[in-house]
Amino acid sequence: MPRMDSNASARRRAHLDRIRDAAVAAVEPARAVARFLSTEGGDLRAGDARVPLSADSSVRIVAAGKAAAAMTAAAASILGHRIERGVLVTKHGHLVGRTVPPAIDAFEAGHPVPDETGREAVSAVEALLSGGREGDVVLALLSGGASALLADPAEPITLADLQEATGLLLRSGASIVELNAVRKHLSRLKGGQLARLAAPATVVSLILSDVVGDPLDVIASGPTAPDPTTFADAWAVVERRDLAGVLPASVRARLCEGAEGRLPDTPKPGDALFGRVHNVLVGSNRLAALAAVDEARALGYTTLLLSTFVEGEAREVARVVAALGRGVLAHGDPVPPPACLVFGGETTVTVRGEGRGGRNQELALAAALALEGIDGVSVMALATDGSDGPTDSSGAIVDGATAGAIRLAGLDPAAALAANDAYPALAAAGSQLKTGPTGTNVNDLTVVVVGG
Repeated sequence: MPRMDSNASARRRAHLDRIRDAAVAAVEPARAVARFLSTEGGDLRAGDARVPLSADSSVRIVAAGKAAAAMTAAAASILGHRIERGVLVTKHGHLVGRTVPPAIDAFEAGHPVPDETGREAVSAVEALLSGGREGDVVLALLSGGASALLADPAEPITLADLQEATGLLLRSGASIVELNAVRKHLSRLKGGQLARLAAPATVVSLILSDVVGDPLDVIASGPTAPDPTTFADAWAVVERRDLAGVLPASVRARLCEGAEGRLPDTPKPGDALFGRVHNVLVGSNRLAALAAVDEARALGYTTLLLSTFVEGEAREVARVVAALGRGVLAHGDPVPPPACLVFGGETTVTVRGEGRGGRNQELALAAALALEGIDGVSVMALATDGSDGPTDSSGAIVDGATAGAIRLAGLDPAAALAANDAYPALAAAGSQLKTGPTGTNVNDLTVVVVGG
């Protein structure tokens, strides 16, 4: 095996740290809110929308997602005394070190599997939105993670049944689009139903996207957006993922009743209720990827943003990413080294083992195996929210020496990948990233640095 240049590897890692910091800073939620939200002449402005505020108009906030705390703080600094009340729900640990405005009731809840605190937060949201008047404004601040954090099972589904169904869908390898198509039809707020509950108030929704392509009906399961999916679509996901025989009975019953037309569906495009709803996209994966490109260029790399639509099995994507890095190293194709290739999106993992990890850690471990013995290529796989799967890792940086380092620590990297056990393997090699919660959430970034 060729001797690895450890100094060059350390330099590439330092550069990847800088690229990561620049990407995350570009989608910092408070900045995103401040760019799009303002008051002017007694009106509330959100992007191109302008909503009149009378002297007795109330503004109520519903903030949900991993970026909810930062988005709420920014909105409060802009709207001040105009805010009457609000409810904020974010992931456990994401309120640490943050100050919540006194008018806001805050909850930390479970993600990616919903929990009892998330159910309590939904009850608080429903109470907050009851009795709204025409002329009032509901400001929804939505970011990735809200689908799980708003634990709102529709009757007769219990929280335990919703938890089980969510876990089954996650382990099946269902995409976020498939997952949320089902969630919307098991829920009381998702799929445009929060907007319906808020009537007759005007709804202004600021949305930080964590979904490939930024579809408003999928981000946070679209609580303020028309839902183009149906009960039949949700059942089709269940059948495609071979879950019909294992879902809880209450979940199966609701989906089947809906698919047979015996339950009202979620509000659809063209519904008049959306005439008083303004959905504004304030941040996305593409914005973070472009910031990564800018920082890499500043560091002297020839840089390409190849896609922000990356999806598929993490370990399969890893092989493509590693192959592209090897192509740059060997042939200067598609660009000569020193080079940086940037990808955005969200992969999935079909769980077959009992290990610990997340999609970015799995991608990184698979890339380490694909690059073993190759000197000059480093790969970073990053969850922009700082939490990759149910772990305290935000991803990893690997290169051609990583797999060997895992073996030296007494572990088998190939066996770890087969068992979906990337966390301990990458930890043993010193390859993990641990940023802690970043306060934002715009999918994942994969960055390949060659040379440099």
